[in-house]
Amino acid sequence: MQRRNEKELRDKLANLRAEHRGLDDEIIAMESTGSADQLHIKRLKKKKLALKDQITVIEDQLLPDIIA
Repeated sequence: MQRRNEKELRDKLANLRAEHRGLDDEIIAMESTGSADQLHIKRLKKKKLALKDQITVIEDQLLPDIIA
């Protein structure tokens, strides 16, 4: 049961990372045109940051705390 949960978390992590990279590519493409809508770019960056937070939470669940 635990392995199934871990697999689901790893799958979700992979999806979130892919979406994060996609947003990064989209932001770079929009900024390179020079005439991009700054409000839209700001919203994309905010969404990208939220995805990064979700990625961090899942990574913390997958990697146990090691007390040195």
